[in-house]
Amino acid sequence: MPQDVRELTNFYHARLGQLARRIIARRIKNFWPEMRGRRMLGYGFAVPYLAAYPDAERAIAAMPSHLGVISWPHGKNAAVLCEEDCLPFPDVFFDRILIVHGLEGAESLRPLLRQLWRVLAPEGRILLIAPNRASLWAQVDSSPFGHGRPFSKMELDGILKGALFHPSRWERALYAPPLTTITRSGAGWERVGARLFPGLGGVHMVEATKSLYAAATPGGLAQTAKAELKAASDFSFSSKEK
Repeated sequence: MPQDVRELTNFYHARLGQLARRIIARRIKNFWPEMRGRRMLGYGFAVPYLAAYPDAERAIAAMPSHLGVISWPHGKNAAVLCEEDCLPFPDVFFDRILIVHGLEGAESLRPLLRQLWRVLAPEGRILLIAPNRASLWAQVDSSPFGHGRPFSKMELDGILKGALFHPSRWERALYAPPLTTITRSGAGWERVGARLFPGLGGVHMVEATKSLYAAATPGGLAQTAKAELKAASDFSFSSKEK
């Protein structure tokens, strides 16, 4: 069963969660070194990682109703509780979307991903972090990556392409075993694990862009994509006029 925000918060305050955050945050920075002037959405429970981008034009944390919501950041609030099939944001609004603890507990993947597609700008990117089915992290209850649905790379690739995303870069992270006795940064584990056991990283990390043209999409999905493409074009044109 998916965890809620209290359990996720407690995990990231604990030693094992701090290790996971350090490792994953470094890898996120490799994908996206800076966010100056960009609009950023964190979906799921992404708040441990959003603070790394104080240069973003704006950063919003959207938490699905089955997780609950906490106030973020400290002293003010840019967090919102939402339904996964009805995100409360305008079309083509965000330049970057970071998804952490958002896919594995989703009630229905297709509506969620279509909503993320809708709110992503035409040249935007998503970075999806999801538990790797083959890893130790997906097998232990002490890790939130051991709750909900884990994925294989092939499965994630099919899910993203079916939702009109184009996966462009794949990595794995969390090669360190889920043990509280590991107190350092975990960088050594990451280097050795990626070289010797590349398929056993605790999480998949995949960056994807919007696929505006689909060769074969079922039923109304192709028509929906065409309509959203037109809306995105109109938005870009009107923005240039301003």
